[in-house]
Amino acid sequence: MERFVPRIAAGLCALIAAAALPAQREAVLKQINVPHPYYFREMYLPQLTTGPSGAAWMPDDSSLVYSMRGSLWKQALDATTALQLTAGGGYDYQPDVSPDGKWVVFDRYDGNAVELELLELSTGKVRALTANHAVNLEPRWSPDGKRIAFVSTQFEARWHVYTMEMRGGRATEPTRLTTDRDSKLPRYYYSVYDHYLSPTWSPDGKELIVISNRGEIWGTGGFWRMKAEPGDSMRMIHFEETTWKARPDWSPDGKRIVYSSYVGTQFNQLWLMTSDGGVPLELTYGAFDATSPRWSHDARHIAYISNEGGNTALWVLDMPGAAKRKIEAKTLSFREPVGSLTVSVTDESGKPLDARVSVTGADGRSWAPRAALLHADDSFDRSERHYEVGYYHSSGSSTLTVPAGAVTVEVTHGLEYAVATEQVEVNTESATSVHVTMHRLVNLPALGWYSGDLHVHMNYGGTYRTVPAQLAFMARAEDVHVIEELIVNKEQRVPDISYFANGAPDKVSTPTTLIVHGQEFHTSYWGHSGLIGLSRNVILPGYAAYANTPAGSLYPANANVFDLGHAQGALTGYVHPFDEVPNPEDTTARVTSELPVDVALGKVDYMEIVAFADHRSTAAVWYRLLNCGFRIPAGAGTDAMTNFASLRGPVGM
Repeated sequence: MERFVPRIAAGLCALIAAAALPAQREAVLKQINVPHPYYFREMYLPQLTTGPSGAAWMPDDSSLVYSMRGSLWKQALDATTALQLTAGGGYDYQPDVSPDGKWVVFDRYDGNAVELELLELSTGKVRALTANHAVNLEPRWSPDGKRIAFVSTQFEARWHVYTMEMRGGRATEPTRLTTDRDSKLPRYYYSVYDHYLSPTWSPDGKELIVISNRGEIWGTGGFWRMKAEPGDSMRMIHFEETTWKARPDWSPDGKRIVYSSYVGTQFNQLWLMTSDGGVPLELTYGAFDATSPRWSHDARHIAYISNEGGNTALWVLDMPGAAKRKIEAKTLSFREPVGSLTVSVTDESGKPLDARVSVTGADGRSWAPRAALLHADDSFDRSERHYEVGYYHSSGSSTLTVPAGAVTVEVTHGLEYAVATEQVEVNTESATSVHVTMHRLVNLPALGWYSGDLHVHMNYGGTYRTVPAQLAFMARAEDVHVIEELIVNKEQRVPDISYFANGAPDKVSTPTTLIVHGQEFHTSYWGHSGLIGLSRNVILPGYAAYANTPAGSLYPANANVFDLGHAQGALTGYVHPFDEVPNPEDTTARVTSELPVDVALGKVDYMEIVAFADHRSTAAVWYRLLNCGFRIPAGAGTDAMTNFASLRGPVGM
């Protein structure tokens, strides 16, 4: 370990390759016109996971319908077998069962849009309810079964709440209930236009409670109560800085609201408040997320999704008493023909090798073992494939169930090994196996160079929950030797602050995998900065210039933060600096980056040149600094959020 730690500590040998993205790559669901898509894509849009996601109760409360593996499933509470309800046609999410138990409304992602679909439970037939080529989410039946409320981007590509009437399994043209308003507020992470999310019906079907950021700068907003009709009549019953995941559910008696919140904690938990607001009461506790709560019809249970074990899982909470039980499907009953596929990965000597594995069916959908954390790309070339690439990490051998037919297996192990691709035919009669040997292109450790990533976040409000052991496993699979895990705030919380170890390597580190916890100081006004090797404490609050908060002042500037870091023996630098080359001569554009001043003052120890930014623009600024005589070491960091199901989930991407 002594051989490569000093090189990494100097920030000089983070070896991350980031080729320029081909021009034909386009963002997933590019029709959403909201800034910072990596937030809403992960935290609001439904994700492809091997564990359950959003669930809904059947009318008799004896079973649940939920999404898993991109399909809908039904499972009785006292059973261990789940019955597949939908197969093929896309990725299916967010089911809601009609009050009479005959229909399930859900949203389906087809690679280009998310449309609402209707499943008839008695026949298994699916029909489209929308075809607006927008993103339609969170469908909810009215208590009388005559209307469906949902969220859609069909108006100006922004989030609004709609309803549509249902007549004999057919839908009328949707009606937008919420008003489009330009807030004029300086929102950094959210659109200047107000948004409206997560509708839930009152028991009498006359009102809705929605989440909206009306009048607020930070967060996805408070809880607003409104009549279920078009207009601007809304009243806020409770405010807190939600971040996409509140998803309230109105109790059957109309008196209470259950929702997900991170107030006072580092993770989302279930909370209860009255339908008129008031002081909330926490229902669940723990260092994990509890989200997507749904009342049973008799109000004796709440179903919810938790990442307590790392992956997503379905739980039921008893009310009152808070006894909880995990609803686990040990057996899956499929609608489509499936087969078993085992993928073995070794190096050239035959030794099992941790690796990233992508398994894709003939229709372009991605598959993974049931216990694996499934990740997905945030962009893709639609001329090459129908969906974005999905992948998981394997410890050498993995077995998964896939649709019968042609399957493509692609394996990578960092940048020093050639990509391996195999085509196999999976059948229903016997198990299929494929062995992949990874061939090394270059052995950089033998030359004294070790790969590293200066900018990784373990937990950042994503779908999964990551712990250091999982982070180390990801690093090995990506062949990254050194990980600087930067502790950072996600709005009011700092999820990984408990892992700070005064600059010492994390206990999971080995002679070939080093995990160290540093900090990202999160001031967007002056520019985000990295603090590597803090020896005493995390610098708090970890941001400045957050308008309308106690940290609204421009002080401390990054120069002050760097002084605090240097006092602890840390290295300080700028992370993901530029998406375009700044032009100080343009007096119409505001340039607030403090980087050149801090460089001149001798406070900058490194600069991420290859990063989650435009590396050409960043390099152009770096070259100017070099030409001025400032010898700023180049660093590289992915800004990977390892608990994300989408967007750079694993390190080293």
